[in-house]
Amino acid sequence: MSDGCGAPAQTAVSADEDTKGQVVVAGKVTGGDGPLGGAYVRLLNADGEFAGEVQASAEGDFRFYAAPGTWTVRALHRTGNGEASVSADGPGVHQVAIAVA
Repeated sequence: MSDGCGAPAQTAVSADEDTKGQVVVAGKVTGGDGPLGGAYVRLLNADGEFAGEVQASAEGDFRFYAAPGTWTVRALHRTGNGEASVSADGPGVHQVAIAVA
């Protein structure tokens, strides 16, 4: 199911999921009490430029389809912000966890 903007449903992704040759940057947003749903998650390229945004699922899950490279993933939530980097060097699932404080 889509949210109307063309973004895929934000569901958990297993590390061995068949991505059909695509680079997937995926993970979970967490806060002090566990998964943090509803956060806005932004994908920034190696130059810090905006590449995309999704809203995390109720369980804090998110995913982006991206090109190979180094990415920064930033989560924005009413309780705080957090970010993490991930090197997605080729096809497959590249997991990243974001702690919001």
